[in-house]
Amino acid sequence: MKTSFALLSSLCLLILPGYALAGDTLSEGNTAWILTSTALVLFMTIPGLSLFYGGLVRVKNVLSVLLQCFAITCLVSVLWLVIGYSLAFSQGNDFVGGLSNVMFANVLEGSMSGDIPESVFAMFQLTFAIITPALIVGGFAERMRFSSMMVFSGLWVLIVYAPITHWVWGGGWLGNMGLLDFAGGTVVHITAGVAALVCALVMGKRKGFPTTPMPPHNMTMTVTGAGMLWVGWFGFNAGSALAANGDAGMAMLVTHMSASAGALTWMACEWVRFGRPSALGAVTGMVAGLGTITPASGFVGPAGGLVIGLLAGFLCFNATIYLKQKLHIDDSLDVFPVHGVGGMLGTIFAGVFASAGLGVFSGQGYNEGMTMGSQVGVQVIGVLASAGYTAIITFGILKLVDAVIGLRVSDDEETEGLDLNQHNERGYDM
Repeated sequence: MKTSFALLSSLCLLILPGYALAGDTLSEGNTAWILTSTALVLFMTIPGLSLFYGGLVRVKNVLSVLLQCFAITCLVSVLWLVIGYSLAFSQGNDFVGGLSNVMFANVLEGSMSGDIPESVFAMFQLTFAIITPALIVGGFAERMRFSSMMVFSGLWVLIVYAPITHWVWGGGWLGNMGLLDFAGGTVVHITAGVAALVCALVMGKRKGFPTTPMPPHNMTMTVTGAGMLWVGWFGFNAGSALAANGDAGMAMLVTHMSASAGALTWMACEWVRFGRPSALGAVTGMVAGLGTITPASGFVGPAGGLVIGLLAGFLCFNATIYLKQKLHIDDSLDVFPVHGVGGMLGTIFAGVFASAGLGVFSGQGYNEGMTMGSQVGVQVIGVLASAGYTAIITFGILKLVDAVIGLRVSDDEETEGLDLNQHNERGYDM
């Protein structure tokens, strides 16, 4: 009787809908969560970042920024299929992946990455590869030719983003050292921030900067985009657990606390310095809190996340003021002081607040053999390596593109606005 029941149970399993030979390793719950997270992270770029950036530029350039984010999404997606994913995640050496997954050669319907389909993992990682060069748009907004932007973004993803991703998450040297980067402090925020700073320095200031006021043309659009970024960031950070588990839940919680603290702190800094808070300051502080918690989100506790958000709001606020008002560097939409500085701070703070010995501020603890000193040392190496490599290679790419097709629109085209002279369209029918 027992034998017959066991046989019947086995037959039932074989005919259950969706059952496959890999069913004993596939987690449907984890797969569903990463599918959802993938959609959330893509939502961060289109429409979240697009609207956030679009509202911050002048009216004559709004459509150009929206199209740049949209076109980068399309371009990076194709490059990821052709070779980007392989360079980032295929077995290679300590510095770059191999070519075994060119054209997703081994990403089949039954291929697994842990307990989720590799197709889901590859698509999830693609959304990170999309938003990183889209963030850089803020460094050269309102002055780069569209063709140059496309060539630069394509080369940058393959030569900068893919190798550093391999260093940290693909079996490379930083990951092997024990770097703590849960969701992209080095891979996304430091690389995007440093690249934006280099772009701003190489391309020079917009006409009239810093004497001519260049206020955002539509703060309603920017605040709407900021809300989409906040919601999408839960997929960014909590999804990086690659499972529907306690790590994902804690990452979501600390992400929310850091964003809230970052926004409040930035508003407080404005209130003290300028006599009133602003919507622009609130949403920028929120993004600073989100970017800074990103590398630490899977390793710290709620109180640690709160402190990181408070520090992010204060330090990124002052970095923004210093860069624009003291150094007069026209990083148009503050990518470096928010994402670059935030990514650096968060990566280093991860080595502190991951400690299990800080009382209410304790995190998940270090790997065996690690102390706070040794972990912070690894974190600093990760910051310096990713920032240094990004700066050098980004500079080289910009110079190459400038020599071949030119980077910047003419003075007359900049005055007219990129919407008309690059696309023959207007963002608004006025």
